Formats: sequence, C-alpha cells, structure tokens
Amino acid sequence: MLNWIWAGMILLGVLFAAFTGGLGGLTAVVTDAAKEAATLCITMTGVLALWSGLTEIAKEGGLLKAAAKKLRPLILFFFPAVREDPEAIDAISANFIANLFGLGNAALPAGLKAMRILQRHNPNPKVASDEMCAFLIINVSSLQLIPVNLIAYRSQYGSVNPGLIAAPALAATFVSTLAAVAFLLLMRRRRRSV
Repeated sequence: MLNWIWAGMILLGVLFAAFTGGLGGLTAVVTDAAKEAATLCITMTGVLALWSGLTEIAKEGGLLKAAAKKLRPLILFFFPAVREDPEAIDAISANFIANLFGLGNAALPAGLKAMRILQRHNPNPKVASDEMCAFLIINVSSLQLIPVNLIAYRSQYGSVNPGLIAAPALAATFVSTLAAVAFLLLMRRRRRSV
C-alpha cells in the first residue's frame, strides 16, 4: 500500500512540474538530491565502520562481556524468559550499548539477533511475546549518551558546532526511556492484577 502512495506522490509531482513548466527545475533538484544522498551515505559509512570496528575491539577485549555482566540484573528484570540464555543476554546488551552511544545503525544487527533469540523463547510464535514488546519499547526509546550519528549528520551539513546537540539529545532520550520503563512497569502491574 505504501508503495502505491509513494508512486502516486511522485507521479503527481512530475505531472505538476510538467504542467507548470518546472520540469527543468525538477531534474536539477533530483540530481542534487541524489548527489547529496551519495555524499551522506559515504560519510555515514565511514562513521559506521569506525564505530563497528571499535565495537569489535571492545568485544574482543572483553569490554562488552563486562558491560553485559553489569547490565544483567536490568536485562533479567525486563526479560525474565532469557534468564538461562547467555546468548540472548549478550545480544540484548550489545544492542543497548550501541544505542547508548547513539549508534542506531550498529545496534541493528544486535537488535535483530536479540529478536530472533527472543522468538525462540516465545510460546506463541504468531504473536509477539511480552519480552519482545518490552525489547522493542526500550529499544525505540533508546537512552543515548553520545548521539554519534546525529553529530555526524550535523557535521555533514556544515554545523558550526555539531556536538552541541549532545546535551539536548541526552535529556530527550532520558525522558523517553523513563516513559518507556514507566509504561512497561504499568503494563506488568496491570497484567498481574488481571
């Protein structure tokens, strides 16, 4: 359905440009946007490669294991079904740590792995389990200490001080994570009372 909506919007835009004499301008805008998108992809690939490499170094050096150990009580509180599954705890920890440093793209593989593992613990594979929903809610709220991707975007687009976004991003993600945790606790209490 969404493909039809996008196709319709593009077609309407091209028809409008053709009828108003702006087809030349449309071509210039499309070309500039494609060039800008390619430049942004190259920049973000570099940032992602750097942080993915640092994550692998941290993994090999045992830093991720140590962080997973520290996060274990929190993870078991929200995901009791994975108590006896160290692979799930490691995947969830890796995702949370990557999100903590604002690396949404680097967090994705660990998040997908965590969801696959949580699905193995799901008694009804056709419906998302409580743990899967909790993971998604916490993941989306994602507390970020350093929004690396956002800083890279601001730098790419010529911001004078790209790191200035760090404090507001930390405040916003802190509030969103608090809201997510409050929601999860409320749902857990509600489920127990039913």
